[in-house]
Amino acid sequence: MPRPIGWISSIDAGGRVNLAPFALFNIVAYHPPHVMFAPTGQQNGRFKDSLNNVEATHEFVANMATWSLRDVVWQSSIPAPPEVDEFKLTGLTPIASRLVRPPRVKESPVHLECRHVQTVRLPHEDADNANHIVIGKVVGIHVDDSVIVDGIVDETRLEPMARLGYLNYTRLTEVHSKPFPTWPPADGQD
Repeated sequence: MPRPIGWISSIDAGGRVNLAPFALFNIVAYHPPHVMFAPTGQQNGRFKDSLNNVEATHEFVANMATWSLRDVVWQSSIPAPPEVDEFKLTGLTPIASRLVRPPRVKESPVHLECRHVQTVRLPHEDADNANHIVIGKVVGIHVDDSVIVDGIVDETRLEPMARLGYLNYTRLTEVHSKPFPTWPPADGQD
């Protein structure tokens, strides 16, 4: 812990929108950038809408869950049926993406437009169930100017929301920079 939260917007083959947070989320490659989220198990006898939608349309958007949006992030985690639009449920504003069909969350300061690359199915304790890792290639990046300082993203302005253990959450409030060590170590380098 902490784990970043990927707030995944997706769309099904019929055009219905879904928005759901995933605490099992992270970057998995740099060049080109790829991210993953992990929908685990089934609810009410079906896999999560995000998984079903991405497998049907091969696109999704990872929106940044921030501390200021924590209440609507939590609200969007409701295990609603596929016909429920979490944007409408939470009062969030969908805005068009540029390269994929699923909308972005206007209120979020960062969006990663993604194309589905692969889904890895992992075993589950229940033989009729499964865990999944959905991997997407980032094809578009949007960062709001309000979080950019001197040409780079200021992580403290973002205040990204993260999941801890149990039902606990936190936010980033402090950043420490330190370059990678070199080999051979320089004098005084630990």
